[in-house]
Formats: sequence, C-alpha cells, structure tokens
Amino acid sequence: MSICRSFPRAIALTLTIALVTSTLPAGTARAGLVTTERVIHEWTAASDRERVLTVLMRDDVRQQLEALGVDRDEAIARVTTLSDEEVRQIAARLDQLPAGQGFLAGVALTAGVVFIVLIITDLLGVTNVFAVINPIR
Repeated sequence: MSICRSFPRAIALTLTIALVTSTLPAGTARAGLVTTERVIHEWTAASDRERVLTVLMRDDVRQQLEALGVDRDEAIARVTTLSDEEVRQIAARLDQLPAGQGFLAGVALTAGVVFIVLIITDLLGVTNVFAVINPIR
C-alpha cells in the first residue's frame, strides 16, 4: 500500500525535474543580417565547385588526367581545398572550352536510329529504300 502512495510522488518529482531542466538556457543565440549578395555568393561558389567536380568525374577527363600522370582522386581532393575565387576562375574557364565534345557519338547514334527507322518502314511496305528487304515491287 505504501508503494502505491509513493509512486505518484516519484512521477511528480521526475516531471518537475524534467520541466526545470528543459527551461534552463542552453546557450546564447546569435542573430545577424544575411545579405542577398552573401547568399548568392555562397550558392554560386557551391554550384561552381560542384560543376568542376562533375567535370573531373567524367571518363574522358579521367583518361586525359592519367595520360598526363595525374591521379583523379588527388585532383578532386585539391579542388575541394581551393578557395571560392579559385574555383570560380576554373569554372569560368570551363565555359571557354570547345563545345560538341561528343559530336561523333551523336552523329553515329542519329545515323543508327535513321537506319533502323528505314528498315522498319521497308518491312512495313511504306518505303522502298533497300531493295534487299522487299525485292518484289
């Protein structure tokens, strides 16, 4: 019977201690004005760094780095330690590189798709491009 009387008292004491400790100040909070320029600078810096790292992850870049004797993992580690200004300069140079790096692959893929479409249309009797497919016409 005495246990039943002391149980609510123990719960009340535990809840009181939890309430008091949860209301104590944990530390000081600092607030400051965040300017739009600062947010944009941080966002573009992260975007430029991600862009440079994406280029380093490509297979053709890896092969070129290996041909020059540079380890890709070491290059990635060095990019992560660069300052935001240095990464911005590298990302700006990426825009100056020649476009159309996968031109031959794109041409081969397009020619293959056109060839397959012509074969299918010849089989369906819509066109007569290849005389070997439907010789009786």
